[in-house]
Amino acid sequence: MRYLSRLFFALFAAAAIQSAIAEDVMVIRFSHVVATESPKGQAAERFAELVAQRSAGKVRVDLLPNGRMYGDNEEISALLLGSVEMLAPSLTKLKVLYAPEFEVFDLPYLFPNIEAAHRVTQGPIGKSLLAKLERQGVVGLAIWDNGFKQMSANRPLRTPADFAGLSLRIQPSRILEAQMRALGAKSRVLQFNEVYNALKNGMVDGTEGPVSNFYTQNLHTAQRYLTLSNHGYLGYAVVTNKKFWSGLTPEIRSMLEGALRDATEFANESAQRNNDAALESVRKSGLTQVVELTHAENKAWRDALSKVPHQAEGRIPKELIDGILREAGHMSTAVSQR
Repeated sequence: MRYLSRLFFALFAAAAIQSAIAEDVMVIRFSHVVATESPKGQAAERFAELVAQRSAGKVRVDLLPNGRMYGDNEEISALLLGSVEMLAPSLTKLKVLYAPEFEVFDLPYLFPNIEAAHRVTQGPIGKSLLAKLERQGVVGLAIWDNGFKQMSANRPLRTPADFAGLSLRIQPSRILEAQMRALGAKSRVLQFNEVYNALKNGMVDGTEGPVSNFYTQNLHTAQRYLTLSNHGYLGYAVVTNKKFWSGLTPEIRSMLEGALRDATEFANESAQRNNDAALESVRKSGLTQVVELTHAENKAWRDALSKVPHQAEGRIPKELIDGILREAGHMSTAVSQR
């Protein structure tokens, strides 16, 4: 069924391109793995709308959501091969482009609030990290928020002791593996569009992620408890094929850059609203109980995870970790925890 679905979308994309050629329209295929209703899905929709308006219909962005054409493990290869022109993978996935520095965003409690995250993702550090991708044939264009991650399971996760014996889904990341070990859980790497079935059939016991993903992927129908831990940040890098980008006229490139700036502002302003709305929907569903940590419970989580940044230094430059912590405003705390 999955093969037939991908074949359908491949044929659909090919037909769309042939139609565009006949209409003398430039088509940009933008693939992503989340639902249209998610923050990333809505930001991609906004970008497509702005491009259509500002190009007077001469450039069209064809969106391919929900991993229907390319999944987590395939989309970056598809971009490099020119099978799609744009993606918005989670930041940690960019390590496959010989850029392990992007795993820094998986560090627990990296940002105390979203303003601190923006000082990094929208500032010099974020721009410097995106620039590293060009040597691998990819142009990093922007970083979009999804927001802070929460933990889910079929038991309430209040303290690290509650993780004992559980297997939780993660993205491929050594830092996330270390995070789960520090909490006392096992980790299992799965593609995003496999998570729902894995939870339903017991392949994994829980997962982590922003509430918007939890709700739009119907994970609330498979998990009895959602802990509001805010233990990590999830962001996406909007990237494009360097050869494609270099081949654009300066006028089209400038138009796309402007549309992307406005779409990024939209993405980062709406992410928290989307997560708040999703949380309210989860509560109203009555299927998942929302767990709010006490001050003491939150401290126990932070204490358990406090050594993960130090463990990451062999993989990620210490100077980068320290620079981000300093920009985020809690360098002194980080140093005292090491």
